[in-house]
Amino acid sequence: MGQGGRALKRRDFIAATAGALALAGCEAPQSIEGGFTGIDVARGHALRDGALSGASNSSTPTMVRRTRVVIAGGGVAGLAAARALRQSGIEDFVLLELEDSAGGNSRGGTLEGIACPLGAHYLPVPGDDASEVQDLLEELGLRQRVSGRWEYDERNLCHSPQERLFFQGEWQEGLLPVHGVTESTLAQYRLFALRVEALQHDTRFVIPMAKIAATPEMLALDALSFAAWLDCEGLVDAHLRWYLDYCCRDDYGAGLAHVSAWAGIHYFASRHGFHAPGDDSGERDAVLTWPEGNAWLARRMAAPLGDRIKVAHAVTRIAETRSGVEVDSFDVSTKTKVRWEAERCIVALPVFIAARVVENPPAALRNAVANVRYAPWLVANVHLRAPLADNGRGAAPSWDNLVYGTRGLGYVDARHQALDPTPAPTVLSWYRPLGPSINDIDQGGGDGRKLLLDRPWTAWRDDLLAELSTPHPDLPLLATRIDITRYGHAMAIPTPGLLKQLDAAQKRQRITSGRLAFAHADWSGYSIFEEAFTRGHFAGVAT
Repeated sequence: MGQGGRALKRRDFIAATAGALALAGCEAPQSIEGGFTGIDVARGHALRDGALSGASNSSTPTMVRRTRVVIAGGGVAGLAAARALRQSGIEDFVLLELEDSAGGNSRGGTLEGIACPLGAHYLPVPGDDASEVQDLLEELGLRQRVSGRWEYDERNLCHSPQERLFFQGEWQEGLLPVHGVTESTLAQYRLFALRVEALQHDTRFVIPMAKIAATPEMLALDALSFAAWLDCEGLVDAHLRWYLDYCCRDDYGAGLAHVSAWAGIHYFASRHGFHAPGDDSGERDAVLTWPEGNAWLARRMAAPLGDRIKVAHAVTRIAETRSGVEVDSFDVSTKTKVRWEAERCIVALPVFIAARVVENPPAALRNAVANVRYAPWLVANVHLRAPLADNGRGAAPSWDNLVYGTRGLGYVDARHQALDPTPAPTVLSWYRPLGPSINDIDQGGGDGRKLLLDRPWTAWRDDLLAELSTPHPDLPLLATRIDITRYGHAMAIPTPGLLKQLDAAQKRQRITSGRLAFAHADWSGYSIFEEAFTRGHFAGVAT
């Protein structure tokens, strides 16, 4: 790793913390409580292992219920499908969700009374290709037409300052390493910006990909890893590569050596490109964010559904019949098996779960599950009894704060959007992908997932404190509790060749098989709100 960027080892953390405590006149940090929360890992594994009291077979159910449509899965895609059904005048449906609340990766919680995200924490202002998402935001009052132009509610746009990076001992504005870098590094930044701009002109990079088929140019990029493409282009600067690796881990859960060149370019070209330092042309991405992250959106999508959402229901079987579909679910709260008889089913499940529960899965689903790989992930929410004492060196405290060279993705501050400037307790949300990156041995797949499940919460606490105590030596003194949410299959990794495998017929607007409609971001090959929402919307419209 480059200078100013190595992650602290445990003994380094202990020494650094001890020094900070000595300066503060304290003998030891107060006890930090915590544990795992947010996801019932045992419940998901019981479904995997067929241990839900025989619920995974077609034996006689405890009860049979009838409805017109069953939505299997309550993430963003499932919620979008429910919204589309209601817009079409269909109110007779149920939505079955494994966890205790809907929202998937866009759920949120509270820590010591402060709202915080358990997963995704922002939504970029969508472009015109994401018209369905734009319609949702208009419906929720987040945008309106003023004097012929669309304007977004500034209270929900990320307040400034938005981003900063701890690099070479001080904070700098933005996340691209700039201060103190050489002219050769700056030249590499400019070269990458030119290549992204050229590729934007050569082909159409779109969000959501749910609306288009891959072009030959995209498939050529898809055949290479992003790292290999950068090598071919002579883009070898360590600072540039670190930043691009961070971007890939942020959106895809794995680093530039493990995602396709298409995915690496798509990160920039599908929005407003890549801007080298000093380039003030073009518009930068604005983002919508809330203290609870994208749970703000998910909760408003779920609210009109009422008791049609059945939480703590594990879908164990989906089968087409002569007259419709049967969907079996295990009600965790009552320990009973429910069979739902319906005309159709919208399968808004990750493909690895869908392939397990759909009887006689169609070829498209078998192909998808054979090729989609997932990144493990964790989110740690840290309650602070008082704001951090910023060292005053460099950029001011921001919403998104990243430490150069570390394995984590930095933290966001839950109180950044608060209008009251009075210092008060807050929550920092720290993100750690466990897919492989340039800083790690290969922790993707089973190894990263095993690490996620086997390590005690205190080990992740120590990793967090070691990483963030470098810029914030007072963090161990101020932290009172750390709640950790684990995702064993957080997001699909757009590995080289995946775009080709999810061929044009699958990637078009609707993926159906008989009485089943499939809707999940996995079908786009990567996981973002716009993809999940659009695919769910299309499935609901098609039903």
